[in-house]
Amino acid sequence: MAITEPPRDCDRCPRLRQFLLDLRDEHPDWHNAPVPSFGDPQAKLLVIGLAPGMNGANRTGRPFTGDWAGDLLYAALHKYGFSKGMYDARPDDGLALKGAMITNAVRCLPPQNKPIGAECTACRPFLTDQIDSMSRVKALLTLGKISHDNTVRALGLKLKDYPFGHAKRYDIGGGRVLFTSYHCSRYNTNTKRLTEDMFYNVFSSIREFIDAD
Repeated sequence: MAITEPPRDCDRCPRLRQFLLDLRDEHPDWHNAPVPSFGDPQAKLLVIGLAPGMNGANRTGRPFTGDWAGDLLYAALHKYGFSKGMYDARPDDGLALKGAMITNAVRCLPPQNKPIGAECTACRPFLTDQIDSMSRVKALLTLGKISHDNTVRALGLKLKDYPFGHAKRYDIGGGRVLFTSYHCSRYNTNTKRLTEDMFYNVFSSIREFIDAD
């Protein structure tokens, strides 16, 4: 079953829609639209971020491409065998994911990288549809609390039963496991809230889980 992506001129969230229209005037060569998922439709790993970054995915049109968060995420995917080719921070770099897909809980760039609750709710059906459409997915990795909370809700589960924390692991049924990590943002890595080793350890656990299947 194909994954349903928001249309380029999605108007579910008026604030985000206007923000992107203004950016189209300011940066006409940028993507400035909902950012589609990237990766292998038959993936066993689904990585779920928060939302596109201003100078990353919103500019390039590919999740986590063109900013620091992407540098760390794609390095981890490469290290643990989820990609082929070399990441070069641009959508035409020839990189391909194998056994993995990347998406965001909110598909449009929010001001200050902070979507409001109504925007998360409005975009959640796309995440629910994506999870339901990926029949082979075994591991879901949420990056940050907002991503985590939205994914738990998209799964129809209760937040109190699945609290967010770094390197947590939850059985969510159907042979699937929900993994969690602090977001791989520059702020988190600069402040050492998240180190490269901490991030890689989460991927190591995911790789071990998938390979044991």
